[in-house]
Amino acid sequence: MNPDLPKDPADVPTEPVEHRAPGATPRPAEAPTVEITAESSGLPAGHDPATRPVRHSGPRCPDCDAEVSGPRCPGCGADLDGKYVALPVPGAAADRFEADLGAVCVVTDRGIAHARNEDAVAAAVLEGEHGPHTTVIVVCDGVSTSANPQAASGTAVRAGVQACLAALRQGATAPDAAQAGLAAAADAVRAIATDDLHAPSCTYVSAVVRGAGGGAVDVTVANVGDSRAYWLAAEPFRDDPGFMPSQRLTVDDSWAQALVDAGAMDEQAAMNDPRAHTLLRWLGADSDENPWSENAVRTFRAVGPGRLLLCSDGLWNYRPEPDGLAALAAAPDPMAAARDLADFAVRSGGNDNITIALAPVS
Repeated sequence: MNPDLPKDPADVPTEPVEHRAPGATPRPAEAPTVEITAESSGLPAGHDPATRPVRHSGPRCPDCDAEVSGPRCPGCGADLDGKYVALPVPGAAADRFEADLGAVCVVTDRGIAHARNEDAVAAAVLEGEHGPHTTVIVVCDGVSTSANPQAASGTAVRAGVQACLAALRQGATAPDAAQAGLAAAADAVRAIATDDLHAPSCTYVSAVVRGAGGGAVDVTVANVGDSRAYWLAAEPFRDDPGFMPSQRLTVDDSWAQALVDAGAMDEQAAMNDPRAHTLLRWLGADSDENPWSENAVRTFRAVGPGRLLLCSDGLWNYRPEPDGLAALAAAPDPMAAARDLADFAVRSGGNDNITIALAPVS
């Protein structure tokens, strides 16, 4: 049992709670809770993934957010040592934003039930002396019951990636860099609150991916809340001592996980509890000063082929099993696979914002 989680589920706080559309929390096997029309081929009019407004973004400047195509930002003149993107783009109107940085593909979608996207994602691919395949990714999900949750998630992904990059450039190990990113994100979100009653809050999950030789990569993850990281193996099994099957890499800080860790019920039963998504840990001024658990930062070595997935619960609510997610993300092109995951969540009901970062490992 995780010592950081309460032994008695009655001790779990009930706020903040992730907002859900009226009705039951979406489950992997449930039909969409939205009205279906014959004309929409199974989806409400205007919500077919093929017809939703999409904004495609190229790499952007981490300082001024201008779109860039080379090693120097045309907006502020900053010299860039890699590719970077943060989405959604502030002030831009679209149901979906997506970007392909080669080493990682990202998609964030408003979904159907929410009027705005309160998720955010940022990613960077370092070049040169920092390694040809050093990738940093952060996904955050704004807590809808908090004030201005999209400010929390947008602030956290940018602060987390930038602090992690700064640490890596100074020679930090991946675990130390991941911890630096998490701490910086927590401080940045805490700083935007006006008071405890108006404290924007969000979850956090990050990954640092670095080549380890021999077709292997070291993946260091960090998380607070219930946004997740998964390893998706390209094959269900391979007779190889380095083979790592598809699996979840993070542990949720949630009521449901507390029930499972306490032995009160299995995961399926815990997820059917109406309080399943109540968060035990989150980033925000109303959270603990250091809101992460002792095992929040973890490192794994994986041998490809496979894909690293970071996502918000808008995806995994509908398909939490690693093997099921691997099957959905099987398209040869990683960008197409990321879109397939987002489209699956929209077609399954789209009851929450949906954010996906997919990093291929060959």
